[in-house]
Amino acid sequence: MNASHWMLVLFWVIYYVLHSVLAATSVKVFFKRILGKFFRFYRLGYTILVTITLIILLKYQYSFSSKTLINVPLLKYFSIVLLVIPGVWIMLISVKKYFLLLSGIRSVYEASPAAELKIDGIHRFVRHPLYSGTILFVWGLFFIFPMLNNLIAVLLLTAYVLIGIRFEEKKLSREFGKDFEKYRSAIPALIPKINFRK
Repeated sequence: MNASHWMLVLFWVIYYVLHSVLAATSVKVFFKRILGKFFRFYRLGYTILVTITLIILLKYQYSFSSKTLINVPLLKYFSIVLLVIPGVWIMLISVKKYFLLLSGIRSVYEASPAAELKIDGIHRFVRHPLYSGTILFVWGLFFIFPMLNNLIAVLLLTAYVLIGIRFEEKKLSREFGKDFEKYRSAIPALIPKINFRK
């Protein structure tokens, strides 16, 4: 790896730290005191900020040449069918239902709804379907464009998701108590159970 790749690692780490800090409960409480009634727009502002910084980061990622790691043309087609298409499908299902809430757009025209534990729909198979779909999708893209800069991004994203799930579930456990614990004991986090007996 050259200096550009190490800078890419640093920028991705900074991005994920910023993402996590702004999503932390203590930070939200701090901004709630400062913003008052305008705190309802916090989620929208957060979404805009992380989107802009992601665009800047991706622009840098593809601003320099990077070594191709795999040269197996057939792998690209398998990746599209087995990873990219299922990943996009799962992401669309997840985002369709919760986009207005997760993006903060709903805050423009109505007050934020009370928190709700989602256990229906695709959540009957995995606890974090959006993460499952995202991981499938980005690894699929890597096998289509198997360059070192993409591998760096995919590895860091995967690590961030696996670490982030632990913190997110601690928060959900505090918020929903026994209801979430019961759900967590029954449903896997990312990979659905396959019952071969049926």
